[in-house]
Amino acid sequence: MADLSRALPIVHNLDFIALAGYDGNGGGGRQVRLLKDLAMSINGRHVLLVEDIVDTGMTLNYLAKTLLLREPASLAAVTLLDRPYRRLVEDLPVRYVGFTVPDEFFVGYGFDQDERYRNLPDLRLLNPAP
Repeated sequence: MADLSRALPIVHNLDFIALAGYDGNGGGGRQVRLLKDLAMSINGRHVLLVEDIVDTGMTLNYLAKTLLLREPASLAAVTLLDRPYRRLVEDLPVRYVGFTVPDEFFVGYGFDQDERYRNLPDLRLLNPAP
């Protein structure tokens, strides 16, 4: 997100939201819940959601529906990595995609495995142990 922010030639604000996935009670499947909300209002503002990876789309779908209730002027998403073939939800607001990637595990450039490798300066495939 820092690289994206530096590349934007317009005045903009950054805010953060935290979500968590959990298994719903009664076998209802995976649910998403809000852990930390935005600090500023998005009413009437153009909002760009920044995602590291979009996979099934469940989290982004929840977030987009939640934020649209706050009446932004527009809502779009950008993702560094995309796996559109894994989608369980259609009609996501993904407008900008860095890379469409295979179903492999990436580390580095902020992506981690058990809090390791996040600090690598580039994306790398994590090779499973033999």
